[in-house]
Amino acid sequence: MSETPQNESTTAPDASGDNPDFEAMARDIAEVPAVEVIVTVAVNLMSAAAVKLGLTEEGDAHKDLDEARKLIHALAGLLDASTTEISSFHAAPLRDGLKSLQLAFREASLIPDEPGQGPGEKYTGRVFG
Repeated sequence: MSETPQNESTTAPDASGDNPDFEAMARDIAEVPAVEVIVTVAVNLMSAAAVKLGLTEEGDAHKDLDEARKLIHALAGLLDASTTEISSFHAAPLRDGLKSLQLAFREASLIPDEPGQGPGEKYTGRVFG
């Protein structure tokens, strides 16, 4: 059985030969306000959903409505859960973006969902165009 000296890292180096500085990353994350983390995650979910809906320049190249449904549903859940944690200054544009994605999903879907059964409507209620 071999022993690792105490001053050596037990993590494998990355492709560049450097070990990631997890302590520095943790300090960086600790300095970010929770609202900023929530908004960043929401924007990432919105962007990914838009790509999966084919709303980018590439159009249908990355279109996948099953994946878009999951992303929209996750976004709606995040916004519903964080309503009391983020101000309306942050929440209003995110809710508008969510509604736009839900309507775009409805337009892109060949088989329409029952009213109130579309992606995220469990959290937002029925979406009207």
